[in-house]
Amino acid sequence: MQKNTPVIAPYGAWSSPITSDLIAAHPIRFGDLVLDGDDVYWTEARPWEQGRAVVVRLPRDGEPKDVTPAPFNARTLVHEYGGGALLAAGGTVYFTNLDPGRPHADQRIHRIAPDEADPQPVTGEASVRYADMVLDARRGRLIAVRETHTDRPGQANGEPVNDIISIDLTDPASIRVLASGNDFYAAPRLSPDGNRLAYISWSHPHMPWTETTLWCADLNEAGDTTTAERIAGGPGVSAVQPEWSPDGTLFFVTDETGWWTIARAGPRGPEILVEREAEFAQPLWQLGASSYGFLSPDVLVCSFGETGTWRLGLLRLAERTLTPIELPFATIRAVRVAAPYVYAFAAAPDMPETLVRIDPSNGTVDRIRASFDVDPDIVPYFSEPESLEFPTTGGATAHAFYYPPKNPGFNAPEDEKPPLIVMSHGGPTAATSAALSLARQFWTSRGFGVVDVNYRGSTGYGRAYRFALERQWGLADVDDCIAAARFLIDQGRVDPDRVGITGGSAGGYTTLSALTFHDFFKTGGSHYGIGDLEALAKHTHKFESRYLDWLIGPYPQDRDTYLARSPIHHVDRLNAAVAFFQGALDKVVPPEQADEMVAALRARNCPTLYLLFEDEQHGFRKGPNIKRALDAELAFFSMWLSGTQLRFSG
Repeated sequence: MQKNTPVIAPYGAWSSPITSDLIAAHPIRFGDLVLDGDDVYWTEARPWEQGRAVVVRLPRDGEPKDVTPAPFNARTLVHEYGGGALLAAGGTVYFTNLDPGRPHADQRIHRIAPDEADPQPVTGEASVRYADMVLDARRGRLIAVRETHTDRPGQANGEPVNDIISIDLTDPASIRVLASGNDFYAAPRLSPDGNRLAYISWSHPHMPWTETTLWCADLNEAGDTTTAERIAGGPGVSAVQPEWSPDGTLFFVTDETGWWTIARAGPRGPEILVEREAEFAQPLWQLGASSYGFLSPDVLVCSFGETGTWRLGLLRLAERTLTPIELPFATIRAVRVAAPYVYAFAAAPDMPETLVRIDPSNGTVDRIRASFDVDPDIVPYFSEPESLEFPTTGGATAHAFYYPPKNPGFNAPEDEKPPLIVMSHGGPTAATSAALSLARQFWTSRGFGVVDVNYRGSTGYGRAYRFALERQWGLADVDDCIAAARFLIDQGRVDPDRVGITGGSAGGYTTLSALTFHDFFKTGGSHYGIGDLEALAKHTHKFESRYLDWLIGPYPQDRDTYLARSPIHHVDRLNAAVAFFQGALDKVVPPEQADEMVAALRARNCPTLYLLFEDEQHGFRKGPNIKRALDAELAFFSMWLSGTQLRFSG
């Protein structure tokens, strides 16, 4: 055999240099990105420091340097998902600190000045969290979103209270409440002259992608809000990301056209600036999001998503014309502008998420810091994504990315078709993308096809598609995952007898529902997935406590629907092999969910694998656990999707 001749071996049995060890040395996770003049600051959670989020500074002509020493951890838990933990202004850095040992006791704001070695606390110790800060330099104070977890007057059902407050930097005990009364707040933004404050709010049962209100309040000389005017949003509209232009005009993103699009406040209401079937924002799971910024009062730079891919463009306000910038990226987020440059976190099918500097005049890209370094030797193993649109139930169309098997060292027998793994993302109000994922390439380089589904309810395809999951969770998402597989089967591209499904969190629920209520998949993997919707409705945190009203129906009025769509109550219908992966410390989807499913299935002698990680929360972050879970799922899927066609009938 010649050295470069591919080995003939069955699909799913190929060896690959994209190993579980490589993936377990998982990348840093980028968080916030902010600018202070010509300086760039960001947070990165480092696996070699047990996930500690470090603030890093890059001067215009210098090298990156850490700002926050250990053990400081620049992360906030406002709304549980955090975001907006960092602010830099005049060379001073402000951040919310998270002590992993005391996550609810230490969420204090700290600051570190250029001539200081150690951060100093700005706020006192209390069960209070802060996020989304802005500096009011004129009045010597910070403005921030506050979330209070101690009992307060007016607090309902023991839930934390959210508001917008100011903190006097010379007297931190002096706190003014600037906006209150709604269940949630986000994005306080101060006008350039310091006389107006914009912010958004929403209340139960809404989520920030279903209905919000954008307000603009006048501030008196003392800094108190006087009158607050509704600018946009309200019934049936999500308005997000307020920002002030250099000349003091209020801009924002609204989906009143059916797509999240850029608008500005006008004397007669919102002025829509872009008429395009594209999304100019992403769902507000985390605070501090930014999809646009100003090159000048007349030109802004914006990111926008079309058919699952994110691009960058120049919006000229006088002409209201959007000119795309040709860039090789699949995702772009956290857009910040310091003319003439644009900074963002971007990723591509062959590039992990990377902090980049872009010159919008010519499309030149400088890569500042990657989440991990790609070994050139593994690049030939990367499967290139193919964007799919396919028919699904109810005459609708759904979307996915398909990754065919690829390995330069192997070919399959001519008469064999590859097994298929269907992946469903979490959220479920979220989306997958074509950005590089070594976890996907782990499978494709071993001879599995992978289809990553943006089922109905995913973001990036307009409000109607996002709302197609309203009261349809467990139905439409499952139908779309099956339809994606059938589409590839009908094209003759995959083996109809070797199809599995896997997903995490909400995607784990989709997996369990697909295996329980349909006889289609041969096996599945549930990563911290939901088996009991009623238990989730009773015990989840404030931010998502009414999310299921929208996804399923009001509880307890629609309790019958919760029971009907909960796999735990219908295990007698589940006749496939299932692997469960769960963190014992998970507060979002508690381990009892997996425990009950596993016990019920084992009582029926249904083949199961259950790995419970005692030191993991919601989503695995520790390398050895990531490696063990991935190796176990590969072994499990290889067995049940092998050519011997093992089956279970119980």
